[in-house]
Amino acid sequence: MEKMVRVGKQMFENMNEAEAREYILNQVKDYYEKYHVKKEFHEGDRIPYASRVYDSKEMCNLVDSALEFWLTSGRYTEQFETDFAKYLGIRYCSLVNSGSSANLLAFMTLTSPLLKERQVQRGDEIITVAAGFPTTVAPMIQYGAIPVFVDVTIPQYNIDVDMLEKALSEKTKAVMIAHTLGNPFDLKGVSRFCKEHNLWLIEDNCDALGSEYILDGEVRLTGTIGDIGTSSFYPPHHMTMGEGGAVYTDNPLLHRIIRSLRDWGRDCICPSGHDNFCGHRFDRQYGELPLGYDHKYVYSHFGYNLKATDMQAAIGCAQLEKFPEFVKKRRKNFERLLMGLQDVQDKLILPVAQSDSNPSWFGFMMTCKEGTEREKVVPYIEKHGVQTRMLFAGNLIKHPCFDELRNRKEGYRIVGTLKNTDRIMKDTFWVGVYPGMTEEMIDYMIKVIKESLEQ
Repeated sequence: MEKMVRVGKQMFENMNEAEAREYILNQVKDYYEKYHVKKEFHEGDRIPYASRVYDSKEMCNLVDSALEFWLTSGRYTEQFETDFAKYLGIRYCSLVNSGSSANLLAFMTLTSPLLKERQVQRGDEIITVAAGFPTTVAPMIQYGAIPVFVDVTIPQYNIDVDMLEKALSEKTKAVMIAHTLGNPFDLKGVSRFCKEHNLWLIEDNCDALGSEYILDGEVRLTGTIGDIGTSSFYPPHHMTMGEGGAVYTDNPLLHRIIRSLRDWGRDCICPSGHDNFCGHRFDRQYGELPLGYDHKYVYSHFGYNLKATDMQAAIGCAQLEKFPEFVKKRRKNFERLLMGLQDVQDKLILPVAQSDSNPSWFGFMMTCKEGTEREKVVPYIEKHGVQTRMLFAGNLIKHPCFDELRNRKEGYRIVGTLKNTDRIMKDTFWVGVYPGMTEEMIDYMIKVIKESLEQ
């Protein structure tokens, strides 16, 4: 090892920094080819529901950022936010450290006093669903707002829009729901409801990046139709940077609040490493502070630090270049599964895309019909190497985190029954369609699922 270190030092003696960096990155490419290229699939190999899909570009970007050693948000962050906003066709994007942080930030943005009469106050109500991931709902409860739960439809697994008017009250301020496993919810119906009643709409787009919806004759990407959209870049998701997320909007006031809350609650808009961006760092009055107090340390919100690192953003920049192909592959894998399972519809309810949509599927959801027991089907599938997942919380209200609220009978409302939500909790499961899957893997999954139904 010591000899290798000496050789490395000698190697760089006749190089400038740019040449040394190029040499290192070329070595990273060789390392990727030697140690990271995926092995060929053989029947019986473990098939995960999701996995990272990457090549040497992501690894080189990561190392390039590490060599620069800026660490916090920098040039890669700026590039990612710009390129991601361009892909979405939206004005503003803010990179954060996770999809759950993105949901927290999106919701808390609606609590800003800058929104005046539309500010979400403690005790105000937010319409949502219980069939999904907990961090869509958690920020509401943590703040003191009231989630109002309505049921979902099967086999779309999204909010039942017929329940929206019934859920409405004088305290309703917003709707915050996810596009389930890439399948857009009824954006036409939900958007119309929100506009009619002057409600905010937050699209949790963490499982649906790349999904399309036709609204007013125009093809739009999910996450860009409501007031705020969120994404997650956790490894199983549509693209990854390890940990990471994004919050995006077309509304300049919401963007200003998002940036403030993300960056400690500060009033200043200077990017990392910059001072006096506004030109008024020492000449204005804020609150009851002395005139001219340093604007870099003026706080207009009780905020957080939810920023990502530039190393994460570097990976994201490489992933974004591949992303359109990721979406195509997800759709192709989904269709192959759907066609291969057509003859088991007497035992399984297969997923159906929302009308006017073209989903970027996160997974392939199935619900067991009467006479088919999930408790037998899923263990068989898992035993034969195919990873499965439930629809996250199933029914979030049934979880221990709700025990206290449930016992006190306060802190949330249920409108109607959650019959389909409870059925999903008991009978539904899903398998993956991630872009690293081959036709051989899909065909093996079809074979195993069919076998599981014949026990």
